[in-house]
Amino acid sequence: MSGSIETSLLSRAFTGPHAWCGEKVVAAESLSDAMPLPDFFLGGHFDAVIDARCAETGCSDRRAMASLWSLYYFSCLGIPYVLARRLEGEMLPVAFEDTVIALTPDGLPRAFGLSGPVEQAAGDIGDGVLATLNPLVTDHFREAVRLMKAHGGIAPKLAWNNAAVYLDYALRTTLNVERLPEADTLVEETLLPDGSPNPFCGALRYEDESGARVCRRKVCCLRYLVPGVESCGSLCALPSQRNAASTH
Repeated sequence: MSGSIETSLLSRAFTGPHAWCGEKVVAAESLSDAMPLPDFFLGGHFDAVIDARCAETGCSDRRAMASLWSLYYFSCLGIPYVLARRLEGEMLPVAFEDTVIALTPDGLPRAFGLSGPVEQAAGDIGDGVLATLNPLVTDHFREAVRLMKAHGGIAPKLAWNNAAVYLDYALRTTLNVERLPEADTLVEETLLPDGSPNPFCGALRYEDESGARVCRRKVCCLRYLVPGVESCGSLCALPSQRNAASTH
């Protein structure tokens, strides 16, 4: 069973507390100001956005700005993809070359436009978290990470860690508490279903801290290097940034 994405709402999951997802992923034809992703990255537009953001904020580290930008990118696409797949069994058409992007006035990802049918998935989480995420990872994120490195200087490990944070959040949002170990497989499995290395392996870990279970990144996202942007607190990989955040 498949459904058209010509309707205003791409997934039945995008209602109630998840209604915001319906503003982040839409039918491509509804985004009049959007640009195909290959053109955006290869045509110099990504470079121009990062340079403009650095100039406006006084950021001297281009990698940090590109990393901050990617946080919006991965959350804007990754969370809705997981919610649609987990809550309604729907697979959004997220092939990189068929996706368009629209930006906010200050150059951040505002929405993604998707082309093609929304397919009903054959399996569920029982097939494995990485199998569930495979189309998003192999058909989209791989190319996005490659181009972010080529044009933004972001190390792939940093970019994948940025993506892992939001995929982990979305999985834990859609899984029952007693099934949290299944979400852990995102960062525990060493290989993807195609036999290639799992780029999320080891990206996050959960620790007990003062009686609370906290999530911690392996690689710092560098956002603290952007003037006016705070660190990510207890999530940060750097003890100095976690300690600084706890004093505010």
